[in-house]
Amino acid sequence: MGAILVVEDDDKLRALVRSYLEAAGLSVLTAGTGAEAISIGQAGDLDLVVLDLGLPDIPGQEVARTLRATTAVPILVLTARSSDEDRVAGLELGVDDYVTKPFVPRELVLRVQAILRRTAATAGEEVQRFGDGGLCIDAARREVTVGGEVVHLTPTEWALLQALASHPGRVYSRAELINRTRGYEYEGYERTVDSHVKNLRRKLQQDPLAAPVIETVVGGGYRLGVRRDR
Repeated sequence: MGAILVVEDDDKLRALVRSYLEAAGLSVLTAGTGAEAISIGQAGDLDLVVLDLGLPDIPGQEVARTLRATTAVPILVLTARSSDEDRVAGLELGVDDYVTKPFVPRELVLRVQAILRRTAATAGEEVQRFGDGGLCIDAARREVTVGGEVVHLTPTEWALLQALASHPGRVYSRAELINRTRGYEYEGYERTVDSHVKNLRRKLQQDPLAAPVIETVVGGGYRLGVRRDR
């Protein structure tokens, strides 16, 4: 098992978050700058990154963008920016959760644990194939291929795809998808699901002229648009 990396430039807050996570039995590394975070993150063996956006050297958004481009490690953002626009902008970077300051440390621990559970969960050994083999989902290996090429998904994108693929053609409301991907009552916004689906759709839809892999159902939600191979 790897470690949780806490990236926060406030010494007291960094120590507080670390103490709560360690009290929950988790191994914790810390960084006070974006450069440190990128160096540690790219070295691997991390289970999750708790990332403050207001860093002194490199904007947290850039740190998230760099990590997301080079690793699949889950990212939970900590920030004082609480507007809908800021929340959605963060999720569009591919982060997995968003906690605004001030926050209750125990809630942060619960959110971290929820992400770790989703990351560890698998849905069996079977490889599911859709659209004449164009999309393959290997649950045991947590691997997705599109057109034979591996596509790297964040844990939340993986959970979304797993939900949609469990019943191809079934329409899932945004509330259902929040419940399936978060695993607990999430006081977020429907737009957060839209952001994750947008990112997932972009990764799965290699041919823009082909039928959509994920379809939007007006007034309903989303469904997998490709049929499962028999």
